[in-house]
Amino acid sequence: MAEQRGYDLVLFGATGFTGGLTAAYLARHAPGSCRWALAGRDPAKLEAVRVRLAAIEPRCAELDLLQADATKPDTLREVAQSARVVITTVGPYVHYGEPLVAACAEAGTDYLDLCGEPEFFDRMYVRYNAKAQQSGARIIHAAGFDSIPYDLGVFYTLKQLPADARVRVSGHLRLGGTFSGGTYASALTAASRLLPMARAARERAKAEPRPAGRRVRAIVGKPHREAKTGYWQVPLTTIDPQIVARSAALLDDYGPDFAYSHYASVKRLPTVVGAAFGLAAVVLLAQLPPARRALSNLRKPGQGPSKEERERAWFKVRFVGEGGGKRVVTEVAGGDPGYGETAKMLGESGLCLAFDELKPIAGQVTTAAAMGDALLARLVDAGMMFRVAPA
Repeated sequence: MAEQRGYDLVLFGATGFTGGLTAAYLARHAPGSCRWALAGRDPAKLEAVRVRLAAIEPRCAELDLLQADATKPDTLREVAQSARVVITTVGPYVHYGEPLVAACAEAGTDYLDLCGEPEFFDRMYVRYNAKAQQSGARIIHAAGFDSIPYDLGVFYTLKQLPADARVRVSGHLRLGGTFSGGTYASALTAASRLLPMARAARERAKAEPRPAGRRVRAIVGKPHREAKTGYWQVPLTTIDPQIVARSAALLDDYGPDFAYSHYASVKRLPTVVGAAFGLAAVVLLAQLPPARRALSNLRKPGQGPSKEERERAWFKVRFVGEGGGKRVVTEVAGGDPGYGETAKMLGESGLCLAFDELKPIAGQVTTAAAMGDALLARLVDAGMMFRVAPA
């Protein structure tokens, strides 16, 4: 059914900051045979994006522009029914994302987003996983810096360890860069919705079956200082450990007993303390509507780091895996994490779903479970580093 549709891929949200970068990546890297289109609510802004893309690749002057609005489900159903794969960068997803997930699950259309919001991730599983399994749709959240480096980094690490052993993996993130208004808005929204987030997690835990005969866990570690590196390891309670654990539940290759811990690597203790107090203050203020409105004005959606700032940005994740009496250290690294590399990861994920031979899977799944080796190979070819490092 999907093969007969008018578009291989539709990008919804191309007029936003990250959406524009993703559109530019596709303009440079989509094969000439790719039938793709831009979707958004403002035709004039879409036309301006198309003009910019045509300056990169003249063929883009012929891109179709689809008018679609996150508040008008009928327009999203039309987009989903026209495409094999839909990519969306329109967030905060808890406010604007559900109608497109619903449309893709109903139409059997593969769906990709940049969601780093646990509440949205959990609610979409409860409401649409079964429908997507029936229709054949692959609903994939967190297909950018949240959470591909960790999801595929663990996937790569496990290739270096025995498949039938008890496995423990920890990820250790270092980065330099800044964030856009859209990312800031999503984070602020999540911080203001702690109780709904907890309820969504409980609902999902009741609905989601556990892997039969296997144990899979995301473990919150303890802050500690590594003697060898001198870096403080601070637990990160982001969506990334959830994604890794979901991959482990879906893939038997993760072994009979798998656990993952996720950390930020920070050189100086005062930085750790300052960040902890700053985060606590933001979470507290986000509970108060006047304070939340004031915080939201600090950076608006559509704003983001300059080209020069993005060129200086970088990330590196070190993974330590142990299992079957073997210890391995791997690294995943790249450039600007939130934008340049995110556009690359999101774009390559869309192309992978549209054109690569993948094993059959449906429902709310992860990048590792749905695309695994194929996406790993694409990202390496695109310049991201996955390597076994000195122990």
